[in-house]
Amino acid sequence: MPQSAPFDLQLPSAAWLRNAGAAGVALALHAIVLGLLLAQWSVHAPPAPQVRTLTTQLIALAPPAPPAPPQPEVSAPPPVPVEPLPPVVAPTPDPRIEQRQLEQAALARKRVEQREIEQQRQRDLEQVQRRQAEEQARQRVQAQQLAQQRQQAEAAAERARQAELAAASRPYQPIAKEAPDYPDRALDKGIEGDCTVRYRVSPQGRVEDPQVVGDCHPLFVRPSLAAARTFRYQPRLVDGQAVAVPDVKNTFHYRIE
Repeated sequence: MPQSAPFDLQLPSAAWLRNAGAAGVALALHAIVLGLLLAQWSVHAPPAPQVRTLTTQLIALAPPAPPAPPQPEVSAPPPVPVEPLPPVVAPTPDPRIEQRQLEQAALARKRVEQREIEQQRQRDLEQVQRRQAEEQARQRVQAQQLAQQRQQAEAAAERARQAELAAASRPYQPIAKEAPDYPDRALDKGIEGDCTVRYRVSPQGRVEDPQVVGDCHPLFVRPSLAAARTFRYQPRLVDGQAVAVPDVKNTFHYRIE
């Protein structure tokens, strides 16, 4: 005899569950709305409506402006996708590069120090040269002053020497000269003429060895020689010593007035 199958209990489907949930939500919303209406319900009579008077006034309006032409719509460009930047990774310093950088910095510092030393040396050299130039200029000025003083001293000494020479050396100067006597015979005969006498002036200023030179009338020879012997001169001085003066000439002029 065949056995009957056991009673199977079937569970509700998913669609049935969704419909049941929606119905429950709708009932809950209706219940909430009904509760709100009951809470706001009033038993008092509504107030009488107030009568209001409406006043109208005719107003002329300006004609409406023509509508502006529609502007074309500018569509925004589509956004450009921005790719995310890769994370920045700090590079690992290379010890050799750091060592090279330190060496370059030390070399640059050494060059700067050397340049400062050279500049200081150049300034010291320029200062020494400037001092030497000032000293040379001062020495030149002193030399010029000494040369001027020496020239002035030499000029003064030369003037003094010339003065001494002038005082010690002077030419002979006549002190006394007497005119000869006109011969009577020449005067009686109306004879006129010139007679030149040459002589030597001694260191004492006296006339020595007078002689007639040139054309001289015989009547004028004796009075001319006699007059020449009476002449007196201031002696010539050479280095303070009186010396004789040879070949001194004097011409006598015989004229009848």
